[in-house]
Amino acid sequence: MKIFQIVNVRWFNATAWYALTLSRLLADAGHQVTVLTQGGTKPDEVARDMGLTTVPVDLNTNNPLRFADATRHITRLLKEYRPDIVNCHRGEGFFLWGALKLLGFQFKLVRTRGDQRPPRSDFLNRFIHASVADAVVVTNRRMADFFLQTMRTPAQGLWLIHGGVDTARFAFDPTGRDRVRTEFGFEPHHTVVGLVGRFDRVKGHKETIEAVSRLRDAGHADVRLFLIGFDTAMTSGQIQATIDAHGLGDIARISGKRQDIAACISALDIGVVASLWSEAIARAGLEIMAVERPLVSTNVGVMPDLTAPPMLVEPGDPTGLADTLSSLIRNASLRTEVLEAQKRTMSQLTLDEFLKRSLNLYSSLIDNH
Repeated sequence: MKIFQIVNVRWFNATAWYALTLSRLLADAGHQVTVLTQGGTKPDEVARDMGLTTVPVDLNTNNPLRFADATRHITRLLKEYRPDIVNCHRGEGFFLWGALKLLGFQFKLVRTRGDQRPPRSDFLNRFIHASVADAVVVTNRRMADFFLQTMRTPAQGLWLIHGGVDTARFAFDPTGRDRVRTEFGFEPHHTVVGLVGRFDRVKGHKETIEAVSRLRDAGHADVRLFLIGFDTAMTSGQIQATIDAHGLGDIARISGKRQDIAACISALDIGVVASLWSEAIARAGLEIMAVERPLVSTNVGVMPDLTAPPMLVEPGDPTGLADTLSSLIRNASLRTEVLEAQKRTMSQLTLDEFLKRSLNLYSSLIDNH
């Protein structure tokens, strides 16, 4: 198949990761994949580093002249490549692709919604999703319900395709576990609770720090905190200030930027996703589960699709988070149950499954042409 993946994303966020991972899988499977990117962005750089064929097109511009130029550029690309599938991973430019399809260009149009913010539900947006797009892909059940109930997207045109994780790269690493724990001063008897994610308010570092503080106050003297991440919207200094304010300077560590993420996750005894909102794709959650660490999560975005129900807590609730962590620390049989549930979930969330489900969608659209 000839496939255009439209990845006009400014930042290398979960949407970009989902789109580029899928693009690489499709290309490795022998399909002709062209990735349309926003030039000069991190996703554009990452796509090229992955060996993907990229074409920068400014679909995010508000300048009428630049948008007209982008439209001419896309029209030339459609005539040259004649793609079977066009998959838009962002809303900017989606109306343009819909208009080109209505004007007679023969491609199947897919809109992948890897963002937790609901789309506008006005008549025009409902029309283009339900009657112009050939399929809408969502990455979690909550967004699927929104499209069915509010956007009135026909059920046969809605596909739920979770992201996948590289289970060869993200697997429990006992040697890496020992090395990382030694590096950061974690002893074998310590219970290391860890959060994996960029330093951003949305990720719930503050609530996780407060929860671990509550654990220690409740008598969990061996608990330790490992924050695996680096400066982005917030700095390490800001994170450290919150740690110090809760009196955890002696038991909390910040990883900084690392290449050995699987080893760092292996160093944990419990993984946490404490996000306050978003998590439409939950890359960190998938990686924690793939490394066979029990996961405690807030019930935002895709997390109820992935997490064992007893391990779900309300966002912004450090007390609930502390209580759930405490039950997991104290109850070995509960840890076993959680890991078994995660193993069943992860069997459906490999990269092979991600590719297979996406190809099932694309093939169904072409076969029904």
